[in-house]
Amino acid sequence: MHFSRTKLTSTIALTTAAAIALVGCGSDSGESTTSSSTAPSEGSVEQQSATPRLALSYDGGILVLDAENLEQVADIPTEGFIRLNSADNGRNVFVSESGGFRVLDMGTWTQQHGDHGHYYTSEPTMTDMTFGGAEPGHVVPHDSRITLFSDGTGEVDIVEPAELLRGNAESTEYTVPEPHHGVAVFREDGSLVVTRGNEEERSGIAILDSERNEIASNDQCPGVHGEAAAADGVLTFGCQDGILIVRGNEIQKVQSPDGYGRIGNQAGSEESPIVLGDYKVDENAELERPNQFTLTDTRTGELRIVPFPSSYSFRSIERGPAGEAVILGTDGSLYVYDPNTAEQIRSIPVIEAWTEPDEWQSPMPNVHVQGDVAYVTDPNAQTVTAVNVTTGEEVAQADLPQPTIELTGVTG
Repeated sequence: MHFSRTKLTSTIALTTAAAIALVGCGSDSGESTTSSSTAPSEGSVEQQSATPRLALSYDGGILVLDAENLEQVADIPTEGFIRLNSADNGRNVFVSESGGFRVLDMGTWTQQHGDHGHYYTSEPTMTDMTFGGAEPGHVVPHDSRITLFSDGTGEVDIVEPAELLRGNAESTEYTVPEPHHGVAVFREDGSLVVTRGNEEERSGIAILDSERNEIASNDQCPGVHGEAAAADGVLTFGCQDGILIVRGNEIQKVQSPDGYGRIGNQAGSEESPIVLGDYKVDENAELERPNQFTLTDTRTGELRIVPFPSSYSFRSIERGPAGEAVILGTDGSLYVYDPNTAEQIRSIPVIEAWTEPDEWQSPMPNVHVQGDVAYVTDPNAQTVTAVNVTTGEEVAQADLPQPTIELTGVTG
């Protein structure tokens, strides 16, 4: 999983501003900041404002909901177990199928015309665009690119969001020396940070320049897993005994206070230099249900372990609009913490108490934050609930036709 917050969408707008500034409202050929470069397609409907949407996977398909009223927009059949990751470009979601990353058009976008935008929606559709290869894994939008890692082949695909929005399935490719369950992150200077490992073990990361020559590396990160982006372009990668912090081309290892102190999943925010991470201490557990989490200050390397009043899953951690740490507990409440002080800001009862299933692919509650709103699914009750992270108020709730597994969204 990945949870980084980036400046991807705003970067697209900046890079296309010169082209769209010359286009008037009456033109049908205006280039878009958050859509394809062509005129609105047949069947599209102009809206008064942007229309955010949610994608929820279930066994056999993907539900698309209107993020404001939670009404179902589409039900798209799929085969096999899939995973969902937002492209963070306002419109697309990557669907991890067995043979690669397939692009889902969520059917909501903005066409920018000079100093204002026009907003459109259409029927969500699964496109023919596919990237990568066997066992598609992590998707990381960061620094105006989207980096895809295929575990089965070791292939890294670097996708330009503007081309994706134009419907072009083009990418720059790199292959790591040995396939493994890994992750890669493109950076604005053209460099690439990749994990190191093979099918048996994973040991750390390497920084490659724009020609893919190694600049720096660190092999003191056993079981390296997951990444996050913090303020000022800093990256982190989790280890079984701590975390790696990447500042520029420098790599710092921060050791866990426990011999086995695994930080395998992280959530970052460009609003905060603090990275939120999980924390597991039982090396022999088949499934540890943690009751602590971590806050790592990427400026100082300080690793803080914070007690949590419940347990949580890897699908439970997110970041709020101002960088707040947001965690969905198995007691059914959504907890909001100040990342700087580790103080609990509020607790919001949302769903009934639940237990993390033994199989991670099984339906379980999920949380996704978009703007001020956190969306929480409850597969047992077959509901999705929207709450305001800042005020704690419930915004909307809806019944779902299926127990859902994963959840993500687009802003439109």
